[in-house]
Amino acid sequence: MRIGFPVSLACGVVLVAGCSFSFSAGSTSVERPTVEQQVADQLAAKVGQRPKAVECPGDLKGEQGTTMRCQLEANDGTKLGLTVTVTSVKGSDVKFSIKVDNK
Repeated sequence: MRIGFPVSLACGVVLVAGCSFSFSAGSTSVERPTVEQQVADQLAAKVGQRPKAVECPGDLKGEQGTTMRCQLEANDGTKLGLTVTVTSVKGSDVKFSIKVDNK
């Protein structure tokens, strides 16, 4: 039997991703598809398997401290919430952490 993600992931593993993105009207933002891709990539690297899907509500504002709630769907259909938090912004380089929970 294959479980979509290890139980330890549901308890709140924190990952960090760094990405460069374009400016929009004087502010930096990370487009929704890019955030979703980066989250999936980081989770795959950490647990050894890619989630079936990652869905976020919109673009991530490139401002330190900004948070956004997203949802991942594991390969077994389990859905878990996650929080993406911008940890730093330098020019167009936006770094964010990912915390998976069970909400």
